[in-house]
Amino acid sequence: MDGENLESELNENRMPSKDLGPILKGWDYEPGTITVRKVRGSDGAPKLQLRLDLGMLQMEIAGRPDGVRPHGYESLLEYFEHRLKEYERRNGTELGFTLTRDQCQSLREESAQYYHRYLSLFVLEDFTGVVRDTDRNLRVLDLCEKFADNDEDRLMLEQYRPYITMMNSRAKASMEIKEKKYRDALETIQQALARIKEFYARFGQDEVYSQSNEVKILRRFAREIKSKMPVDPVEKLKSRLQKAIDSERYEEAAKLRDEIKKKSE
Repeated sequence: MDGENLESELNENRMPSKDLGPILKGWDYEPGTITVRKVRGSDGAPKLQLRLDLGMLQMEIAGRPDGVRPHGYESLLEYFEHRLKEYERRNGTELGFTLTRDQCQSLREESAQYYHRYLSLFVLEDFTGVVRDTDRNLRVLDLCEKFADNDEDRLMLEQYRPYITMMNSRAKASMEIKEKKYRDALETIQQALARIKEFYARFGQDEVYSQSNEVKILRRFAREIKSKMPVDPVEKLKSRLQKAIDSERYEEAAKLRDEIKKKSE
């Protein structure tokens, strides 16, 4: 082996290995399971890693998941929102502002990055991050629906609105449950169900609403929230009153009526 080749081989051996095998060892991919972990990057900042069948995705915790700042903005969404504001400032109206097919495609690809991140954050119960990223992706849907130059681009992302709405409301409600704000959490879920119902009605698919997986998940979550809610003392007395009446225990029923009246005053 000549000196030049020997030096090249030695340099190669000194370089860090690019093989992912050691990194993934002991962290197996489990089909049907979202496997995610938080690690500290070489820059000292925390990173998210999502396990895939052929490797993993690594994402930034904040900002655009791949760490890129397109046109100096946090994301393409912020860039186009800025352009919209500038257009409106110059023209006095947003009429005439459009997004090309390529721009919509770029926004969709960027939204996929945020989808992977909010899914990972949900598993880690970082609900604040989930709300941030789902709110952000809903803004992409609104922007494309309103300004895409092509009908297909206006509608392409709309199919995901029920899912993103569901994830957004679950995260918000989970935060409220942690603070024991059960009624607020229930209201959050009910509002999300109303928005999803409105979505299907807008497309003339009212019958799809009840069969929607998102609706089923939210209804089940609402039942879980109700089971955690403290029982209203008056409602509890009313339930006992009805049982007393049904069993013809009229003396007990009379006492219960008096007690209900006192608590309701």
